Amino acid sequence: PDGRTLIIAESLASRLDAWAIGENGRLQEHRVFAQLASDILPDGICLDAEVCVWVSTVGPAVLRVREGGEILERINVTGGNTYACMLGGDDRRDLFICVAPHHDRNVTLRERGGRIDVARVSVPGAGLP
Repeated sequence: PDGRTLIIAESLASRLDAWAIGENGRLQEHRVFAQLASDILPDGICLDAEVCVWVSTVGPAVLRVREGGEILERINVTGGNTYACMLGGDDRRDLFICVAPHHDRNVTLRERGGRIDVARVSVPGAGLP
């Protein structure tokens, strides 16, 4: 939330990585924010005010993960996989979830299956979108 840390999803490593952002804007002090199970492929992520990360899983769920890897919440979707998520709305407690039936763009276009689901969460978003 203070803008001093960059967190990224490393899909094929099943983890979230973090770096401190130095005064000069350089990344330093790399650490693993969360190592996830090997069958979880993190993709789109967003941060909440408790410094937990909502993670789209390239599967049928989004997960709320605390630093260290503990999964605090799980929201399941039907009819597709989650690829991105963002906390928004007037109070930043609406979790917008991008869902598609397949990772192949052509399949999703053919099935016209892409959509945005919305789930209400208890902790608001923080930091930059």
